[in-house]
Amino acid sequence: MFLLCLNIKFIKQITLLLITIWGNIKMSDKQMQPIFILPEGTQRSLGKQAQRTNIMAAKLVAETVRTTLGPKGMDKMIVDSLGDVTITNDGVTILEEMQIEHPAAKMLVEIAKTQEQEVGDGTTTAVVLAGELLKTAEILLDQNVHPTVLAKGYRLAAVKAQEVLNSIAKEVTVDNTELLKKIALTAMTGKGAEHAGEKLSSIAVDAVRSVASDSTIDINNIKIEKKIGDSVEETELIKGLVLDKEKVHPGMPSKIQSAKIALIDVPLEIKNTEIDAKIQITSPDQMQAFLSQEEAMLKIMVDKVSASGATVVFCQKGVDDLIQHFLSKKGIYTCRRIKQSDMTKLAKATGGRVVSNLNDLSAEDLGNAGLVEEIKVGDEDMTYVRDCQNPKSVTILVRGGTEHVIDEVKRALDDAIGDLAATLKNNKAVAGAGSPEIEVAKELRKYSQTLSGKEQLAVNAFADSLEIIPRTLAENAGLDPIDTLTELKSEHDKGNVTAGINVYTGRIVDSWEEGVIEPLKIKTQAVSSASEVAVMILRIDDVIAGGSEAQPPQGPPPGGMPGMY
Repeated sequence: MFLLCLNIKFIKQITLLLITIWGNIKMSDKQMQPIFILPEGTQRSLGKQAQRTNIMAAKLVAETVRTTLGPKGMDKMIVDSLGDVTITNDGVTILEEMQIEHPAAKMLVEIAKTQEQEVGDGTTTAVVLAGELLKTAEILLDQNVHPTVLAKGYRLAAVKAQEVLNSIAKEVTVDNTELLKKIALTAMTGKGAEHAGEKLSSIAVDAVRSVASDSTIDINNIKIEKKIGDSVEETELIKGLVLDKEKVHPGMPSKIQSAKIALIDVPLEIKNTEIDAKIQITSPDQMQAFLSQEEAMLKIMVDKVSASGATVVFCQKGVDDLIQHFLSKKGIYTCRRIKQSDMTKLAKATGGRVVSNLNDLSAEDLGNAGLVEEIKVGDEDMTYVRDCQNPKSVTILVRGGTEHVIDEVKRALDDAIGDLAATLKNNKAVAGAGSPEIEVAKELRKYSQTLSGKEQLAVNAFADSLEIIPRTLAENAGLDPIDTLTELKSEHDKGNVTAGINVYTGRIVDSWEEGVIEPLKIKTQAVSSASEVAVMILRIDDVIAGGSEAQPPQGPPPGGMPGMY
């Protein structure tokens, strides 16, 4: 009896244990069941993997354009899907043509675009600096320095760098023609137009000084027109405008001296009625009267133009065939369908006013130019408006043997004009050739000693990153980067703030005296943009790439729509 009770008790315990185990198994099944909160096909990377991926992408973009930096930088040939070829060493052009897809890499492309919009030059510098900031940050991340600490240190370093750059900048005014030429020449050095740099830099300076008014310079008032043919040395500055238009009638004179220019933005033709109208003509006399009246109206329009004293007419709209005839009889040179932007530039160049009502046209509205002439350039007739008095809009006519050459010369001129405008905006410039980066790096290392936390490591990393610019200049010139940097640092430690690298001789020289000068804005903008983007990328610890959206069902469901039979 005792054994039976013991067995029953044992069986109960075994049963209870089995139930408990079974319950735990069921519970663990519930806990292990995966929960999906993102759509199918979504890719996700977390933590250090996300940081490493983003940093790697940014570094690759920086390495792509790094070899183009400096006077001895190399060019890139980019062939698009249509087979069009672009040959350049302009950073933003390379990055735009590459059609980069990676989201972090795209952020570096945005740096280049911002630099191009704000300054017009220094795009490669900004991208290379951002890539190096992320590269040095990766070393600190491996040492378990938290990204937010790095971000704070980089921000502190960027602020201090701006202070140092402003302290070493020198004053430049619009009257310092020689200094401005050196700035323009520095911008063009290393570009395809370098062999004609002396002439092009003079053209760029003259153009910028012409359109400068008070403290503002609108570089949109400098029109750059490209025409294949002749050599780059034949590029010229026209104190006025070049229009890709020809005179509307062969009977008109091809050249007008001391031109009085009427700018009209209404059509010189019979105006259509606002409402539908029907004219019934029952006899030849009525037909002749109608035609005579129309001709008389057109003649009145021509007389109004002639009475104002105009010898040249630029019309934004169309010009009637009969009016063309009458104007040619009076010897008035006329072009039609001028772009609105060109009409605005013509007004600024000639001092005339754009007239919207022909009845109001008077001598006071006319602009002046020393010469208006039609010239055949290549296989196209163009109209030159030259020798304007104090023009606030000018044209640079770029010549070159091929389309690729002309495009590269235009990019070089864009950079030079952008640099000049950026210099005159705040009247500050710094020596180039790697000297400002080394000076800022030196001051940042001193500044880091005043910090007590791990931010000190980030500030030092920022200083190390700045040295990538002179290091790259040396590498691209075939110099030993370690020896060159060591010698350069030594000169700066002695107090030679403007000491930089002469990439042609390999020696350390006074960059300012050598004429290697850049706008302060290039450096401040590059430091600002590069540090902001580096901080933004470092703070990313989760990348979620969305999958393709579910496709809606096509057509009605099987069996037709509900209620259909």
